[in-house]
Amino acid sequence: MPTEAKFNKAVEIIGALPKDGPVKPSQDDQLYFYKYFKQAKVGDNETARPGMLDFTGKAKWDAWTSVKGVSKEEAYKLYVERLVELLKAAGDNEKVAEIEAA
Repeated sequence: MPTEAKFNKAVEIIGALPKDGPVKPSQDDQLYFYKYFKQAKVGDNETARPGMLDFTGKAKWDAWTSVKGVSKEEAYKLYVERLVELLKAAGDNEKVAEIEAA
């Protein structure tokens, strides 16, 4: 089970991904990472849903709300596993090793 250290390393790697690099998370991937990051760091979404014209805000709110009840540890695990999949698909075994060593 990925630990908080592995999760934090994964967050660091995602934040440092170059826009034109080999790993390009799709919009769905970005929402996936967002919802599990928020769930791990904040817990269940208790905020009000954004207004009708805030499409990005609503998508993020809906994504986060969809994982209500997921434990912090499970959020760590799902976040790290998805990033490792993307990194392996791009052939970036160096970053996979960084996460595994964390």
